[in-house]
Amino acid sequence: MAEKIEPAASTASLDARVLDRLWATVLSRKDASPDESHSARLLSRGTAKVAQKFGEEAVECLIEAVAGRPDALVSESADVLYHLMVLWVAAGVRPDQVWTELARREGVSGIAEKAARQK
Repeated sequence: MAEKIEPAASTASLDARVLDRLWATVLSRKDASPDESHSARLLSRGTAKVAQKFGEEAVECLIEAVAGRPDALVSESADVLYHLMVLWVAAGVRPDQVWTELARREGVSGIAEKAARQK
């Protein structure tokens, strides 16, 4: 039987606003020197390379999940979120576009939503 996971507790300093700060940081590195910023270095390689790096990080995340290593999964999940933000910048996607899509899907059965996409 799977362990019950409780919802994350929200605090003033530990909440989803960290994603807004991460987004702002990555976006600010778009025109920075690749010699001075890891984000700028990734972005300078183009969307295809950024997507490849995101995929590598996602696979590492999956490996840790399957291996049952929650601490490593947390670390790899942070890497995935960072590289997803870099990919969004490279592809010209803004977080609010993704949040809008998530809000549109909110309250809709995942099964029904998937069926609607297949039509």
